[in-house]
Amino acid sequence: MTVPEDPTADVTGAAGVPTTVPAGDLAGVPDGFGRLWTPHRMAYIGGQDKPADDGSGACPFCRAGASSDDAEALVVARGTYAFVVLNLYPYNSGHAMVVPFRHVADYTELTHAETVEVADLTRTTMQVLRAVMGPQGFNLGMNQGAVAGAGIAAHLHQHVVPRWAGDSNFLPIVGRTKAMPELLADTRRRLADAWPIDAHGPEGLTGR
Repeated sequence: MTVPEDPTADVTGAAGVPTTVPAGDLAGVPDGFGRLWTPHRMAYIGGQDKPADDGSGACPFCRAGASSDDAEALVVARGTYAFVVLNLYPYNSGHAMVVPFRHVADYTELTHAETVEVADLTRTTMQVLRAVMGPQGFNLGMNQGAVAGAGIAAHLHQHVVPRWAGDSNFLPIVGRTKAMPELLADTRRRLADAWPIDAHGPEGLTGR
């Protein structure tokens, strides 16, 4: 295959003078662009990890909530009615979700106790993320229904996304790629270790 030359591919030569080189001589043949490969996201793009139906048996949140291995399920902390789990396909480092144990789709269907604990867990998640990762802000949100953007609409979940200045740069906006500096397992461990066990009264929560 012959790679066409790109006359606009200007780089600086040894003497500091711009020079023109073939695009094929730059990184990322044939177009000169560098690549950050993220093949793990194909499971999300292809929909393989999305439940086949709306039942609790196919729900990844129900599986995570029922799991006896918090590290494997990426569960950060558990309460009586809800739990905190890391997003397997995070928008940003430390992207967590607060999820009721009960398989329920609509926020208005939560009981009073569930509503209170989801709110309380959201607050504590923000506090722990601030202490561990030092974000400068947060996005909090709950997409209700597939038409509103919910990836798993049958089981509601509150997103807690840490934000830093400059995190919406070329890579995620134009490149549609997010560079994650830490493995999810390591993030989960750090957040779980920092979780205040007695933050929610005598029943408490467990961060493992």
